[in-house]
Amino acid sequence: MNIKEALLKEHSKTQMQKIVAYVGNDKKRFAELITLMLTAEYRVAQRAAWPVSYCIETNKDLIKPWFAKMIKKLGEENVHHFIKRNTLRALEFVDIPEKYCGTLYDISYTFLHSIKEPIAVRVFALSVLGNISKKYPELKTEVIHSAESLLHCGIPALESRSKKVLKQIKTL
Repeated sequence: MNIKEALLKEHSKTQMQKIVAYVGNDKKRFAELITLMLTAEYRVAQRAAWPVSYCIETNKDLIKPWFAKMIKKLGEENVHHFIKRNTLRALEFVDIPEKYCGTLYDISYTFLHSIKEPIAVRVFALSVLGNISKKYPELKTEVIHSAESLLHCGIPALESRSKKVLKQIKTL
């Protein structure tokens, strides 16, 4: 399979699943896919982000050599919300190495509190913040405050995720 051609051929859940199945545990195929997400032109990068997140959810080890580049991409200006959303979605499933936690926390915090960000980006940012605060208890108070402030914001996805994150944090 030519991954770039497959991404351009069709943008559907079925096509995404075919790409994820093709990549499987193969590090070279994953490298090809994530490189497209990180460096390709807009349409290809946008479409590559979706299967990247599912590949990582299924095979968490695939992300290890890519943490730095993924987090760097998140911090860039004018990153498409598809890439933000799917990168944060992928990061909520993995253990973030210590050396990236500070930068990722700052990026996620900014996304969560920006009303310019799409709801899905904010939801996944809250999950990443919750996961990082499990490693660093001194951050729990700030994450709890952020989550509690969203409990009655009128946005069902943020309210639901806030309840979930609060439950996870408070049981630690």
